[in-house]
Amino acid sequence: MKKIKTVILCGGKGIRLRPYTEDMPKPMMMIGDKPILWHIMKIYSHFGFKDFVLSLGYKGDKIVEWCKKNCEKDWNIEFVDTGDVGTTQRILLVRKILDERDFFCTYGDGVSDINIQTLLDFHKKHGKIATVTLAHPQTHFGFVEVTIDGKIIKFAEKPIMREWVNGGFFVFKKEIFDYLEGRGKDDMIEREPFEKLAKNGQMMGYMHRGFWKCMDTYADLTLLNDLWERDPKWMLWKK
Repeated sequence: MKKIKTVILCGGKGIRLRPYTEDMPKPMMMIGDKPILWHIMKIYSHFGFKDFVLSLGYKGDKIVEWCKKNCEKDWNIEFVDTGDVGTTQRILLVRKILDERDFFCTYGDGVSDINIQTLLDFHKKHGKIATVTLAHPQTHFGFVEVTIDGKIIKFAEKPIMREWVNGGFFVFKKEIFDYLEGRGKDDMIEREPFEKLAKNGQMMGYMHRGFWKCMDTYADLTLLNDLWERDPKWMLWKK
């Protein structure tokens, strides 16, 4: 078992998934017969990374209850109730159990066919404090190619966009905490801390050109379940 730990941010309220998240937290939304949280953990464990720290918030007790009954026996899971705070504090509040080591970090709502070992190798090679996985999102809307006078030439149904977005799947050196300390309760790591890291030349982007999907809305949840039945590209352990 590889000892680098994976912090999964599981505390969001999933507002855009209501009413489905009124009784269950977002990481417990089901893809097939397992919650998306299980799928995320399975991505890491497939590459031998089986030590997890779940940073809990909204309805975190539901996550603890499910994991204790259903997660793989060889996974080492530590639960930390970080309360109703932003992502900066969620990470700061698990610092004490990270043993001052470098660590993976990701959100509790995104899946990908990313090679976690290759991501880690990239991070170690460049030597910066932070690595952010970049991905190409699929738009919710179909594109239409049209002439200047309004004649429709063709439709592109929900194409993959060319722009890069933050796909999660981070790797951080322990020095990341120098950028997080002293910030407010609701501070988001994706804002000023990331901006400062980038300005200081301490952040690199791992460009993942394969499959990536975030479950942000009910449409995303529906799509992921459809893919689960037809072509679950993120389920590398099934290949």
